[in-house]
Parts: sequence; C-alpha cells; structure tokens
Amino acid sequence: MSSQTPSGSSTPPKTEAERPNYRKTLNLPKTAFPMKASLVQNEPASMKRWKSIDVYRKLRERGGPMGVFNFHDGPPYANGDIHLGHLLNKCLKDLVVRTRSMAGADCPFVPGWDCHGLPIEHKVMTELVQSGKFEKLRGLDEDTRRMAVRKACRADAEKFMKVQAEQMQRLLTLADYDNPYFTMDPGYEGAALEVFADLVEQGLVHRALKPVHWSIANETALAEAELEYEEREDPSIYVEFEALDRAAVERAFGLEADALDRTPTFMIWTTTPWTLPANLVIAVHERVEYALVEVDGSVTVLAKELIESVTKKAKAESVRTIATTPGAALLGLRYRHPLLDAAALAASQGAAPETLHRIVGAEYVTIEDGTGLVHTAPGHGADDHRTGLKEGLPVYCPVGPDGRYDTTAPEWLRGKLIWDANPEIIEHLRTSGHMFFDHMFMHSYPHDWRGKSPVIFRATEQWFILVDKPYRVPHEESGLAMSILDRSLTTVGFDWLNPVTDLQRQRVEDCKAHQQEAWEDGMKRESAGLPIQSASSEEIAELDKRLNVFSTTLEKVNFIPEWGRNRMRGMLETRPDWCISRQRAWGLPIPAFTTPEGATLLTPKSARAVAAVIAEKGSDAWFTDSPAELLRGYDPAQDADAPKGIDIGSLSKSRDIFDVWFESGCSWAAVLQRGGAEVPCDLYLEGSDQHRGWFQVSLLTALGATGSPPYRTLLTHGFIVDKHGRKMSKSLGNTINVLELLKQYGADVCRWWVASLSYENDIKADIDFFETAGESYRKVRNTLRFMLSNLSDFEPSLHGSAGMCVDLKSLPATGIDAWALAEFNRLSKDVRAAYDRYDFRAATSRLYNFCNDTLSAVYLAAVKDRLYCDRPDSARRRRTQTALWELTDGLARLLAPVLPHTADEAWRTLLGESGETETVHTRAFIESFDVSADASWVTALEARDAALAELERVRAGGGVENPLDAAVTLPDPEGALAKFDPVDLADLLGVSRVQLDAKAASPKVLDLRMEPRCERSWKRDGTVKPRSDGGVLSDRDAEAIGVS
Repeated sequence: MSSQTPSGSSTPPKTEAERPNYRKTLNLPKTAFPMKASLVQNEPASMKRWKSIDVYRKLRERGGPMGVFNFHDGPPYANGDIHLGHLLNKCLKDLVVRTRSMAGADCPFVPGWDCHGLPIEHKVMTELVQSGKFEKLRGLDEDTRRMAVRKACRADAEKFMKVQAEQMQRLLTLADYDNPYFTMDPGYEGAALEVFADLVEQGLVHRALKPVHWSIANETALAEAELEYEEREDPSIYVEFEALDRAAVERAFGLEADALDRTPTFMIWTTTPWTLPANLVIAVHERVEYALVEVDGSVTVLAKELIESVTKKAKAESVRTIATTPGAALLGLRYRHPLLDAAALAASQGAAPETLHRIVGAEYVTIEDGTGLVHTAPGHGADDHRTGLKEGLPVYCPVGPDGRYDTTAPEWLRGKLIWDANPEIIEHLRTSGHMFFDHMFMHSYPHDWRGKSPVIFRATEQWFILVDKPYRVPHEESGLAMSILDRSLTTVGFDWLNPVTDLQRQRVEDCKAHQQEAWEDGMKRESAGLPIQSASSEEIAELDKRLNVFSTTLEKVNFIPEWGRNRMRGMLETRPDWCISRQRAWGLPIPAFTTPEGATLLTPKSARAVAAVIAEKGSDAWFTDSPAELLRGYDPAQDADAPKGIDIGSLSKSRDIFDVWFESGCSWAAVLQRGGAEVPCDLYLEGSDQHRGWFQVSLLTALGATGSPPYRTLLTHGFIVDKHGRKMSKSLGNTINVLELLKQYGADVCRWWVASLSYENDIKADIDFFETAGESYRKVRNTLRFMLSNLSDFEPSLHGSAGMCVDLKSLPATGIDAWALAEFNRLSKDVRAAYDRYDFRAATSRLYNFCNDTLSAVYLAAVKDRLYCDRPDSARRRRTQTALWELTDGLARLLAPVLPHTADEAWRTLLGESGETETVHTRAFIESFDVSADASWVTALEARDAALAELERVRAGGGVENPLDAAVTLPDPEGALAKFDPVDLADLLGVSRVQLDAKAASPKVLDLRMEPRCERSWKRDGTVKPRSDGGVLSDRDAEAIGVS
C-alpha cells in the first residue's frame, strides 16, 4: 500500500524543488494604502493638499441641493494654546459642518475669536509692570495711556488668533480660516454698536447706581456670565443689634410695659462681616412667626422656626421662649447699630435719621437658614438694593473700587481692605458684646472667571440693559409690549411646575382681573352719569394677548439635549438687569457723552453716528478722536432725544467699555446678518456653560433689537474632566496637552475619540482613552486596507458597474455581494440619520461594527478565497471586486466627516491617478445601491452562527482545528437555504463544503482530513486531484492557473 501524504493524496511527495510554487499564482493583495497610518507625518500633507485645491471654496461654490445650513461658530477667547475643551468643541462643530455638506447642504463655517476683555488686558498690564514700561506711561494723559495698553492688547490678541487658528486647522477642521471674524474688527465693532443703538431706541438702556458683581483685583464690574463658583472658607457670624426702644418691642410682642428687665436685641446672620458698616435696615417676612427668646441670660428676637438650629449651633445652655408675634408687628421698630452712629451716617447720606436702622418687610426673607432677620445693605446686594428703593433708602456703599473702606466708614476701618477688616470687625463685635456666635464654614462663593479672585457686590454707577421693561417690536405680529425676559421665556418655553414662572403667570392674571373689575366699575359709573377712570377694552384685549403668551409654550428654540431647555430657562427666570459697562481700556467703548452740566448724550441717532465712525476707523478712534469727530454727521438739533442746547465741542467721552459678552452676543448681527446669512441661523453649538454665557446674551440682544431669537437649535456639550470626574487644572496635574496628543496619535484618532463620546454630559478623559480610540481606528483602517489591496487589478470603468461589465441590479439576491451591498444600504441610512440628529456616537459605533463585524468577520472572510484564488478576470471575482469598489467608495464617504485624512487617503487610493486632484470631501454621501438581498439571508446568517458554534465545540474537543478541513451539514427544514449556491455557503462558513439536510435538527461537522487538500487554496471540496503540472489542485484552482 502506498503511503499517504499530509494532504491526503496517494501520490508520492515531491521534493521542494519539484513542487510547484502556487503562491506566485495567487491574486495576492497589493496597495499603496499602508498598514501604518503615520498620521503625525501624513496629516499635514493632506492639509497642504486640501489648501492647494481650496476645498472650502469649492464647497461654497458648489452650493447644495438641500439649501443652506447656517451654522454659527461661537468665538473662543484669543488667549493661549488650545486645550482639550477646544479639541472637543471644534471637532464637534467640524463634524456638523462636514456631515451637512456631504448630505447635500451648503454649510459655511466662519471661525471667530473674542479679542477684547480683561484676561488679555490683565496679562498685558502684568507684562508692562514687570518690564518697567508702565511707569513711563504714568505721566501721560489717560487716553494716550489707554491707547498704549490697547496697542499691546491688540498685538497679543492677534498673536494668539494666529496660534489658535493653526492649531485648530491641525485638528483637520474645514473652515474659512482665510476670512475669520473677530470682535476687534472695525466692521464687527460698528455692527455691535448698531445693535446697541437699537436697544437704546427701545428704551432698554439705562444708567443707574446699583450693586453689581465687582472684581477688586481688576477694579471693574462683572456680569453673571463672568463668574465661577468655587468653595471658599468664610466667617459665619450671628450678631445682636440692640433695640432702640424696649417698650416698643414689648408692645410688638403683646407684653405688658416693663415686662422685660433688659434691652432686647435683633439677631442677624451674615457671612460677610465686612458689609456690616453698610447696614441700613433689617428685613423680616411679615407672615413669618417671630419669637422673643431668652438665651443664656440675654433676650433676642429671631424666627420661631429657627430657635432650635441657632441655639444648638451656639451650644446655648438655657433657652426660653417669652412670646411670639408675626413679622408684620415688628415693622418700624428701630435698633442701635453696633458700629455706626445713625445721625452721622444719615447726615453724610442726606437721609432722615429715622429712616435708618429700623425693621422693614421683604418677601425674599426665608426661614431656611440664618435667623429669619436679614441684615440689609442696599449698596451691597441685589435684594438689599430693591428693599432700599422700596423704603426710600440711600444706596450707601462705603467700599471703594480697590476694595478699601472710604472716609464714610468708621475711622478705625478707613483705608483697610475688606478682607483684612473681617477679623477686626468680628473682634470688635466680640469685645462690645454684640457677637452671639461665630464660626468658619465652607460655601460656594463667586469668583472672577479669569482672575480666580473672589468678587463682591458693590454699588456703582453702571450701564444696564433692562430685562423687565416691556417694549414693542416694529412689525411684530402680536403687537404686544413685552420685556426681554418675557420674550426669552416664551422663546425657550415655560415650565408650569416652576414656581417662579407661576408667579409671572399669576401676575398677569391678577392684572387682568384688576383691569376687568375696573372696566366693570367704570361701566356702572358711566351708567350713573359719574366720571370714569378705567381700563379701555383695548387695554384688556392686550392683557388677554399677554396672558395667552404666558399660557402657551412656544418653544421656538430646539434644545439638544432637551435638558438644556430647563437649565437655560432657570437661569433666565432669575437673571437681573444686565450690567454691560466695564471700567477698563481694552474693549469697545460705550458711545455715551457727558455735558459740562452732567447731562448724558446717548440717543439712537448719536449711537449710530459713532457706530459709523467706529466701523470705518475701529474703536481706537474713541481714544484718539474728539467728540466732534466721533459725532460727525450728527446734528443734535435734529435729535428730539438729545439734551437741550447741547454743545458738541464741550462734551466729554465716557470712560466705560462694553462687557465682552455684549460684543460676542452681537455676533448674529455682526457676522451672520452683515454677511448676508439668514437670522435666526440653524445652529449654535457650545459647552453647557454657555447657557449662562453666549447662548443667553445672544438671545437677549437679538430679542431686544429684533424681537426674534438668533438661532433655531442650541446643541450643548459637557465639560472635560479627568477619569475620576475631577475638573482638569494645572494645580492638580491632571491636564492633557492637546498638542502632545496630536504628536502622539494624530488628529484622526483624536477626532474618532470625540465622535465616539456621549457629549451631552461631562466627559471623562484620560490618555488611555485615546489609546483605545487608536485601537478602534486601526481596525477601521485595516478593513479599508484589505478592500483596497484586493482592487489593485480592478478598473471600474472596464470591470465594474461603471463599465457595465457588472450590473449591480443583476447580482443574485442570494449572492454574498448583494448581501454586503444591501447591508451598506442599511448602514448608510442609519449613519446619515445619526449624523442628521448629531448623534455622532451612534454613527461611529455603527461604522465600527460594520467594518469589524459585517465586513471583516463575515463578508471579507467569505470572499477572500475567490479574491485570492479565482482566475483574475473570472465573473465571480469581478462581481466581488465591483462590490468591494462600491463599498470602499461608500464607506470612505461615510467615514470622511470623522476621519478626514484617512477617508480621503483611502478614497484617493481607490481612484488611483484620477484621485490626485480630487477629494472625498467635495462628494456627497452614497444613500444606497440599486441592489437587494434575499430575505433568506436572515436564515443563512443564523445557520452560520450555529455552524461556527458547532465548529468551535468540535475544535475544543480535540477534533478538526482548521475549518477548511471540515464539511458542515446544515439543517434546512423550510428549504430557505436551497436557493443559495453551496460554494457561497461554504465560503460563508469558512469550510470546504456544505450540504443541506431538511430533517437535521442542528449543524453537523464532518472531518475531511483524510480527503486530498488543494495545495493552492487548501480546500477539500471533493474535486481535488493530481494535475498536469504535478500539483494537487481543485477544479477551480486548476482552471485558474490553466492546468488540467
């Protein structure tokens, strides 16, 4: 008996020299698309190439069948290198722009920068002081000194605009970097002043002495959007103010005369001892029950509900309630201030002594904490200020812009910094016997968002935009007079479960009821022949309209994610008037003038006159030109709003500049409207902090000037935090340098990481996460490479559907090529839908799974044999190559928004020489191929899964290890698999043969190792035998190389 060969052939084995080299006959993969991406080296070459063919301009010139999608880029601050937040933000924006463009829309992307403001000025001032240059400026007049500072600030902003633009381009973002917008551009500044003039015309601009957030470190006012809240340790003190009239207190509590043997006190609680010198009154709630309590020998007044919490904190030994009374009974009672003389203070403020240091009522007083008696300083708090106005109190603020007490404060505090005064005030109160209890505690306190120093409330003359004042917008359909706040809330949408909103609704309903009653009363008086003073039917009709607006959730703005609506609405409902003035040099000047008599010139016409000059010469003109030059073309005689008898030559210019948030908040006008784009635009996309910042200020300015919102959709992403959920900061050492990331991984990997995020909430980041993104990227790249490497001998114009040699419509529905193309159709639909709803995580997940599972694990594994071993020009191989070509083209397009370099590299490799002057980024997504797969593919794939499980079970049991050494019998009770080519089924399973059995209950594996194996394809398909060239081949392989 002859010996058996390892292949199962009975032919004696040949020597290596005699054996045919079949490797040379295989269609081995070949491609210029390398396995190693070398993104760090190759991405810059792509950037250079895209710039040379001017991709952005081509897209704009092409337009789009889906029309224009107006995306507006919020301006980052031109200061420092980009950080991880920029990476997230700019990549998300770029994903939006690229996906919309490839979906058929014309989607401009004009990048912008916020150039003015305190961070740059603070940095420049520090450098000027350290270099000694600032000393040389001291002797100059203020305008010249400010111009020197502004020149240095401009240079710094220009430097970092260029730096950031280069770094953002390195992220492979596709934007008009040759024509960006920036807030220090004269045209932008002029447009912002035009918006301001519109607000002036609406009567929404007002100058007042009010408490505002004040940065001591930078001596300027701050807006809410410029604050950050950080934990801070401060003193918490409970102070007793002696009653001025003991008998009056006894009467208030219903006690008999001389019932008390000692002077009672009023106990207040504060965490800002430095504001006590500014105390003018104590506020109580009229409907809260207050108690007269004896505590360790002293008698004091505090809210009944808070007796236990206060006395426990103080560890009081003896507590006895003497009497109780509602807060209304305490109104008018007076007290003696422990630090101030009321008469002297009243004289310095021009107030009557009896109006100071008394008990007043206020609705905002609560019994959640403290004592229920609120220390009130109208110069140092918003609620305090409102109470002061109601009670006719002076806006007393003894603290200067540098945070030091002025000459109106007690002598021992004058000139001292408030933070230094805190312990002295506490010690003074202890010594005088007015301190009931004190301790230190941690709480959240506002800090300057840039300087990181604590801020205070301080009364100062500032410019405000009034958010509660009703106004009418010309040509508005409803014709209602509504405030910016009401317009904002109706735009964002109402939450009727929110008590603040309910109060607003109730206010309108009460007003309507009052007017209705007045109208009915008027009708009765008219019938009786009496004079009437009532609301007209038109006034009541307007109130009906207003109530209808409050009762309807308009929701003109779409929020992604939806929780952004509640967040922004909550911030709007509690926002105060907007303080828009700052006391610095680097910014856009507020175009106000003052007459020698102290009158102010700021009218719509005067503001527009200045806007025209600034648009031409830039805001430096405010510091170099005279009032007459700034107001050229303006005639006060033709301006009914101007002060009478004004002499332009005698005017003085305002020293205030705009809040930078006002400037950036006008970008809808300065960029979109001025550039001819539609407003409202389609999308604003920023971090969640912009609900308080750019989103909100843009809404306020647009509603104030036009009555309409500037955007249709707000998309919000979270903040980047470290892997433990902590805020990233240099002090913690947990930051990740973006430039180092790009050097290590390249932009495509970073973009894949961004696209795979659930960006709606805060995002954890760690270097390991980028490593994981890199692994996913490599799997996608390897899939592309395999497909490209099997197309080296394929020319679509000759062999593919373009050449009509293979018609996709003619592909057998049971063929695996038809299945793969049909699967792509599903992929394209899903990915495009995900892109459309900005769900980039779903899109990348679907793309990854398609590459890794659908293609690599199923389709490519199944067609590898025919690609390698079929005759090069066989019909079957050409069908598969046609499918591969179409799949690579379609997949590259779907990947292009996420992986701009890699997708373009693959696409150009696919096109060959014709791709050198083209780019995938000017192409549209492929929606679907004209092909369909048989419904029985569901059964075939289920059979595959069952067969693979059985093959693995056999292998684990010591049986067949190589699937090509096996045949599989598949159960086919319904006959669904009978329509499939058995060879296709075998390739699908990765085995040599498949047979069907209608009666089988489960797959069965047959060991073929005793059958001959093809020396070229390694298959044991039943046709393997010795051939004329001396080799052992299957019929297919023999035909492929031309042997018999």
